[in-house]
This record gives sequence, structure tokens and C-alpha cells, in this order.
Amino acid sequence: MKPITKPLPLIGLLLAMPALGVEDDNKAVELSEVVVSADFRPKKAQSTAVSLTEIDNETIEARGAQHLEEVLNIAPNVNFTSGASRGQFFQIRGMGQRSQYSAPLNPSVGLVIDGIDFSRTGGAATLFDIDTVEILRGPQGTKFGTNGLAGTINMRSKEPTKDFQMHAETGFAEYNTRNFGAAVGGTIVEDKLLGRASIYSHKSDGYVDNDYLNRDNTQNQDELTFRGKLKLLATEDLTIDLSYIHLDINNGYDGFTLDNSRNSLADHPGKDKQLTNAFAIKTNWQASDAVIVQSEATYLKSDIVYSYDADWGFDGQFDPLLGPYIGFERFDRKRENYSLDLRVLSDKAGRIFSDTTDWTIGLFFIDQDEAFKQNSDFGVFGATRRRGDYDTQNSALYGQLDTHLTDRLTLITGGRIEYFKARYDDTNALRLNKNETLFGGKLGLNYQLNKNQLLYTSLSRGYKSGGVNNDGRLTLNQRIFDAEYNVTLEAGIKSSWFDSRLNTTVAVFYTDRRNAQVKNSYEYSLQQFVDYVDNASSATHKGAEFGLDWFVTDQIRLLASLGLLDATFDKRRFVNNLTGQAVNYDGRDVAQAPNYTFSVGAEMYPSNDWTIRTNVEGKDGFYFSDSNNARSSGYALVNASAEFKYNKHWKMNVWARNLLDKDYATRGFFFGNNPANGYTQEKYVQYAEPRVAGVTVSYDY
Repeated sequence: MKPITKPLPLIGLLLAMPALGVEDDNKAVELSEVVVSADFRPKKAQSTAVSLTEIDNETIEARGAQHLEEVLNIAPNVNFTSGASRGQFFQIRGMGQRSQYSAPLNPSVGLVIDGIDFSRTGGAATLFDIDTVEILRGPQGTKFGTNGLAGTINMRSKEPTKDFQMHAETGFAEYNTRNFGAAVGGTIVEDKLLGRASIYSHKSDGYVDNDYLNRDNTQNQDELTFRGKLKLLATEDLTIDLSYIHLDINNGYDGFTLDNSRNSLADHPGKDKQLTNAFAIKTNWQASDAVIVQSEATYLKSDIVYSYDADWGFDGQFDPLLGPYIGFERFDRKRENYSLDLRVLSDKAGRIFSDTTDWTIGLFFIDQDEAFKQNSDFGVFGATRRRGDYDTQNSALYGQLDTHLTDRLTLITGGRIEYFKARYDDTNALRLNKNETLFGGKLGLNYQLNKNQLLYTSLSRGYKSGGVNNDGRLTLNQRIFDAEYNVTLEAGIKSSWFDSRLNTTVAVFYTDRRNAQVKNSYEYSLQQFVDYVDNASSATHKGAEFGLDWFVTDQIRLLASLGLLDATFDKRRFVNNLTGQAVNYDGRDVAQAPNYTFSVGAEMYPSNDWTIRTNVEGKDGFYFSDSNNARSSGYALVNASAEFKYNKHWKMNVWARNLLDKDYATRGFFFGNNPANGYTQEKYVQYAEPRVAGVTVSYDY
């Protein structure tokens, strides 16, 4: 079998991993180290003192994945919701947003793509030419600030290389799915300039049949992604990296039905669209033997349209009291972000405190402006037409010390102070302002027991800035909510065994959430619902994450992960403004927080040319919302693939996700929306993808 030729995930706990083998001379297989960017200084994953999952490019390709939602189940204690054409709202350890309508989004999970903050735009997480996805669990306040309360998802595309590289692929799958993409990179100017560019088109009719319009593509996917990178080797000491991302996404949205099926009756299906251009310029300057200076400036502009048929049927559905019932909502958003991050790091000669301590200090600024337009028409129930603007600015000073107390024991001290300023105004004469100073940081202790075992513990304080609710029906004291904080105690051990044939990871954590921001929804009047966020809660999140990656033999590899989570409200009292009824949720599970998540898989290498992969992944049932008791059912999904390689250039992969065609929900509501039964409250769900099987053929040079 072939030798190991590239780094592999250590705790990926994956369905589909790159095929590994051994040389013909029976040299032992061992798992190679992967360098991740979870900290200010890149480290090997097994030496990084944080609970993380790393998903690499070959994992993505083997699964036939197009978007982040199709690989997230790999990671323990990670969940997502749809309410759109894609699962674009993320939760880590039970914390994260579930949807967005008119109010500005205030994310708990950061999404960073090539250094650019996409935390409010999860639909941008397409996967072609992405080299690695790092999912960091737990507060990441020192490095990532306000968007790192629960954790951060960091996506990095492939870097330019000195040697010429080319990759082309095409694929076909069920539901009229077809893809084509190409990437090319190499030297542009000898010893000075490297480049890489990729373009990819993904199209599918989607998984909904609209019986009213007699169409099968009202939930279609039409996504174009272009990525470009330049690496300028300006001097021996200065490197400049430029990145560009262009996204043109024109997806349909027709996800909900009155009978909880995949057969829609909507006469005005919605859209989930975005046109995005984003840039980043990053510099790395070796100023001296003692100091490294890094900077990163980014710019992002997105035009986003989100709309849906709110009555989930055709206009004219008859209400015996009110007559024909119609409902449609459309939200247009224009987002524009600027950011600058400037940091100085010590090199070996710059260590302080008797040459024991590495240091980092930095300044960060981001300006995010969102102009929106709302057009909501519910016929006899009323209409809302509004324009508004939400502008936020975050300015931060941060630093970290890595003090080597002994050759094996390292003390980590990090902190961040951030000033947040927000301004909101709209055409309904609503004016809101929010200013606050936020603090976060980390105190950690890492002990390298031996070359194969790292023990770590940390105490971290995460934070998320406050925000605004823009529904004019709210009382004045409900229109602004305050910052949320959490304190997390985490301990873990990362180990390698049997000459690096087996890697294991264990992490346990306890999180105390204070002033928790919780989204509520109540019926203001008949068929009139108000969504808002408040701080009326505290909660405790505790649990564990386990991982295993084991070459049992040279031909069989086992991968497994398990996440355990107990996320409950300590204090939670919700009042319905229509009925005045108070509901006590003390001790109830937090929404989107399944008690367990798991992934168990195997890879088999019967020859140099074949790799067979299979896995089962799933999670426990969970509440869809914090304002009602509708729940998702637990589920387990079977995935499989078979890959054949022909010489060193060609590869064919036959794959299937959700092989047993399991129905499971990625979003749910509990209310009355059907005039035929008098608007009786009941559970409605949006289903995830059914079984999707396909084939991908690729060529590499």
C-alpha cells in the first residue's frame, strides 16, 4: 500500500478520512500531526490545549459535501438549524442562534473564512477548495472576541504552492444535482509571487415537491463560489497574503408544510440569496530575531434576500371567520464590514521573564453596518413595511503570555477588553443605542506528561455583546438586551498510543452562563407573533467530549466520537404577553442542546486503489425553541462511500449520505398556522436532506 503523504486530522472523528497505508517494506503506519490555528501561534492539533475537531479536504470530498451543514455532525456537541435553504445557524455545547428575521443577529458561534468574519452569514460556508475546517469548542474570547462565546468555526482554503497544482472535478447525484469545479495554483513570479484560484458551481432541484405549482425545484440550490489567493514573498522577512471570496447564491426556500411532509402547497415560495464579495490582506513581518509583527485587514459586502411563504399554502385558504388567509415575508439586507487586526508576537529571542515567557499583544477593530428592508404581508392580520439600519463597532485590546514554568509545564494567561457600540434606527421612528465595555480571557495550565500525553486545564471567561429588538410592539424595557457572559472550567488529555497508531482525546467542561441571551416568541394577537431576545435567564452547561482515531491494522481504521451534554436553565421564567400566563422553565433543557451526539465509523483499504468508508452518526432529541416544548426526535444516520484511484491523477468516489433515508428535522415551531383546523397549535418541522447518493470524478495534477 502507499505511504503516508500528507497530514491527517488527529481528532476528526470522521466519516470520511483520507486513505492511509504503509510502504511495501512493512514500515509501521502512524497518524501524522496536523497544524491548526486555534491559538496565536500555530501548533500541532495534539499539542493544542482546547477541545477541537479538524475536518480536512479529503473528508469533505469523500462525503460529497457542498456546505458546512453536511459535515457538522462529525463534531461532538455541535448542532445547527435551518429555517432557510441551508443549515446556517450554529450551536456549540448548547449555545448559539437558531434563526433571523427582522432583528439584527447576535451570534454566539463565530464563523471565520480565510480570516474574514462571516458570523452573521452562515450560508457562505461552501466547501470547495477548503483545506480544513477547525471547530473550536468553548469560549474563544482572547483571540476571537464577542463572537467566540460558545466557540468558533474557522475555515481555511488551500494555500498557493511553489509547484504547479491543478484539481478539476465533476459530480452528479439524485434530485438533479450536478457540480463542476476547478482549482489551479503555483508560481507566478519565481521566488516572489505564488497564486491559487478556484471556481465551483453546485446546482440541485432540492428535496421538496410543490404540488400546487407542480414543480420539484422550489427548494433548489444554485451556488457559485470563487476563491483567489496571492502570496507575495516581498523580502526574506516579509510575506503578504491577499485573499478574495466571491459568492453568488440563489437558492429557493420552501421548507415548511401544513402536514409536515415534503409536499408543499405554497403559491409564493421564498428565496435564500446572497451576493458577497470579501477581501483580506495579511502581512507577516519578522521585524527582528525577537519580534514578529502581523496584521490583517478585511472587507466584506453582502446583498442578502430571505423570503418565505408564511401561510405555507396558497392564497385564499379559507378562514371561516376572517375569509382568505395569506402570509408572505421578505427581508433584504445589505451588510458591509471593515476590520483591522494588528498584533506583535515574541520570537525566541524576545522571550521575557528570564527567557521563560512568550508574549502576544494586539489591537482589533471591526465596523459592521447592516441596512435592511422588511416587507411582511399577512392580509387580514396586517402588514409591515420598514427600512432600517444597524451599525456596530467593536474596538479591542488583547494579550497573552505563555510562561514555561518547567520543560513540561506551561502557564497560559490571556485577556481581552472590548468596547462595543451599537446604533439602530428605522422608518418607524425607532431609535436605539447600546454601548458597553466587555471583558474576557483565559487562565490555563498545560502539562506535557511525556511526548505522547498532554494534560491541560483552563478557566475561561467568554462574552457576547448586547443588542437590540426592533419590534415596535415590545415595551421600552424589552427593546435592548445586555451582554451575556460565561465562565468555563475545562480539563482534558490528548494521547497517542502504540507508536502513534492510536490517538485519543478526552475533554470535560462546566460552563456557568450568566445574563444569558434567550430568544422568546409569543402570540401578540391572533396570528401575530413577536420575537425578541432578553436576559431573563441563567443556565449551566456541562459535559464531555471523547475522540478515537485508531489504525487497528494496516487495512482497517476505526474512528469514533461522543459528546455528552447537560444544558439546563437554572432560572427561566417566560411570560406570554397575550395571555399573561407565566411559564417556569427552571431545570428544563436549553434548546438545540441534545444530551448526546456521536459518530462511529470505519475505513478499509483492500488495495492500493480502493478505500471503503462507512459511519453512523446521530444525536439525541432536543427542544427546537426556548419558548415552547416542541422537540426533535433523536436520530442516527448511515453514510458510506467507495473510492477508486486510477494512477496518481484520476479518482472516482461513489457516496451516499443518509443511506437509509431517515427523516429528521433541522428546524421546528409550535403554533397554529392552519385555518382548516382553527389554528390549533401543533408542531411543524423542516426536514433535512433525505438519502442523497452520487458520484464524483476528479483529476489532480
